[in-house]
Order: sequence, then C-alpha cells, then structure tokens
Amino acid sequence: MKTVSALFGRRTRLRWLHLIIGGALLMPYFLVGAVLNSLASGGEPLLSSVSDPFAAFAIALPMAAVTGCFPLVRPLSVAAARALCGVPPALLADGPARTRQARVRTAGWYTLHLALGGIVSGLTLALPSFAVAVAALPFSDGLRGTWLLNGPHALREPWAVALAPFAGLAMLAALALVAAAAGEVLARRAPVLLGPTPEDRLAAAERRAADLAVRNRLARELHDSVGHALSAVTLQAGAARRVLDRDPEFVREALTAIEETTRRTVGELDSVLGLLRQDGEPDHEDAAHGPGLDALGGLLAHCGVPVAHERQGDPDRLDPVVSREAYRIVQEGLSNALRHGGGASPVRLLIAVRERELEIVMENPLGERPAAARPGGGRGLRGIAERAVLLGGRTEAGADDGVWRLTALLPTVPGTAGRTGGRR
Repeated sequence: MKTVSALFGRRTRLRWLHLIIGGALLMPYFLVGAVLNSLASGGEPLLSSVSDPFAAFAIALPMAAVTGCFPLVRPLSVAAARALCGVPPALLADGPARTRQARVRTAGWYTLHLALGGIVSGLTLALPSFAVAVAALPFSDGLRGTWLLNGPHALREPWAVALAPFAGLAMLAALALVAAAAGEVLARRAPVLLGPTPEDRLAAAERRAADLAVRNRLARELHDSVGHALSAVTLQAGAARRVLDRDPEFVREALTAIEETTRRTVGELDSVLGLLRQDGEPDHEDAAHGPGLDALGGLLAHCGVPVAHERQGDPDRLDPVVSREAYRIVQEGLSNALRHGGGASPVRLLIAVRERELEIVMENPLGERPAAARPGGGRGLRGIAERAVLLGGRTEAGADDGVWRLTALLPTVPGTAGRTGGRR
C-alpha cells in the first residue's frame, strides 16, 4: 500500500502536475533552441535527427537560467512549490529575489524545474500510448502483424508477444517511478534553492523589529491615553460624590469634565484599535498619528488637577512626531500628579521651544509617593523615558525640597540627540 501511495498518492500527483508545468514552461526555450540548432546545422529541418532534440534541450537550459535571474521569478516559483510540492511555507522565502545570491539560487531552481519537467513531460506524452500499444499486442491482430514486420527481431518470438502486457504495465510503472523521483528531488531542493538567504533573514528580522516597535508605540498610546482618562475620571467622580448635596454647580462641572475626557479617550482608543485591526502589519506612518501640543489646551482644561501653564516659543515649529510624544509625556506627568497629589495640589507646567531643543518641566508638591510605575504593572516614568530615548532625548525625575519635578529634553527633530546634549 505504501508503494502504491508513494507512486500514485495525492502528493505525488500534485508534484507530477508541477513537473508538467515545468515542461510547459520549457517549450518556448526548447523551440528557440531547436531553431538555433537548425541554423547551426546549415538550415536542416527542425528536429530531423535523433540528436536534434537533445541539442535543443541543451541550448534551452542556459536561456532558462538567465530568465530565472529576474526578481519576480522567485515569488512565482515559491507559490507553485508551496501549493504543489508539499514544501512547508516556513522553509521558503517571501518576496522577489533582490540579492545576487538569491537570484543565483532562483535561477538554479528554475533551471532544475524546467529540466526535470521537460523530461517527465516528454515521457508522459510519449510513453503511455506506446505502453498501451505494447500491452495490447496479444489481443490485436493488426498490432501484432505490424510488430512482427517492424519490431526488433529478438522480440518477434511468440514468448515475447505473450509477455507484452507485462512489459506495457512495467513501462507505466517506470513512468510513475520517474515522476515520483523527480518530484521528490524538487521537493528536497526547494528549501535550499528557494529558501531565505542570510540577507533575506536579516531583512525579515528588521521588518519584525520595526513592526514590534510600532506595536509597542501603540501600546504606549493606549496606556497613556486610557490610564490618564481613568485617573482623571476617578478623581473627578470622587470629588463630585463628596460635594453632591452641597455644591451642585461643582458636580455639574465635574460631570462635564468626565464627559469630555471619556469622549476624547474613546476617540483615541478607536483610532489605535483601528490600526491594530488592519489586515497585515500596522502602517508605520499611521501609527504615528495622535494628538500633539496643539491639543494641549483641551487636556489641561479637563485633566482634573489645577495647572499653571507657561509656554515659551512656538510649538507649531516642532516636528509632528516630537509634538505628539511631548503631548503624551505631559499627559503621563499629569496622571502621576493626579495619583500621588490627590488632585488638589497645583501643577506647574513649562513648555519651552528653543532652536534645537524642547524642554518640558512639570512640578507638583509631593503627595503619597512619586512612584516610577503605576500599580498593577503600569509604565509611568519608565514609559516617559522610553519615549524620550526613542527621539534622541532624555528625562530626569526626582524630589527636591518637597516638590516632585519631571524634566524632559527632546530634540525638535527626532534622532538629533547630539544637538540636545545626548543621553545621560
């Protein structure tokens, strides 16, 4: 049973089809080779001698190898190998062949595919009909008469004619064996010739790192936006509950602030989740979208803590990425002030835009504790530091005379760390 499955199973049949496709792809090169061989022989008719097909085949293969060097040959070959050869997708490379090594490997695969495909296709076209004719010799007077007149002398004997059916079946079995063997050769060579080169692996690792960086950025966006909103809403709701019977106007203002905060946060949440739901990997440019310092007024108005805001310079001249990260740093700083200052302690905020540097300074009286991270595994000051470092800036945070001070220095253009004094 295993032998029958190996010769005629579904995988073998698919590989046979793959070889037939290779034979079909070989035909244009073979015809050109036949024409060139005829011209080289002084204009003799095409394929007029026994050696002509072999000469045309030999001329066709180098031309196929040249074609295999084109970048788009690899993705087409990979798609066919995955679908028909039964090769695990992880073992094959994705995308066009861009490097010299990848193109040489692809050319080798393409040539091997067409060479084996041409042989198997030729046998598939010629051998079955001949095998059937041989197997029918004992049962057909016409075939037997022709064979006795034109067949090899040694095979005209009665015993040879009697064994003809077995010979025909043996020919068909040999054809199936050759096709299975050729398919197995291609399946074993596919990971070597169509697999990723070291350059492909490096490029894939870089893509994964870039995608991971984008997803980490989206995670920070969610953390800062939702975390700040929950802190502000919790504080405002608690304050409103305490004065519910005494100060309805304050309660109304607190509820308005809660409504504005949640509406803004839901919009940001929808934006980030929309990026995560996209098919494939998130787009790096789309992931950079978010509120910047131009939206700081709305944040300060509904943050739940009194803020004395001082601005120096024009924030509009900042790079959009720097403006967005600065907004998130301020948002996280306000969240820390809300958690550890109870919402009653005022916060002093300075945003100074200089020629090559953006300085953010936030100060608030010390409350319960200036933790470096939120309870329950939050990111807190660590997240702020990560944002600054990614831009080429730096942060400092600590207590001084009963005041908690957070300072962030960012370049006005991302990555120009040397101009802002570098990291400490």
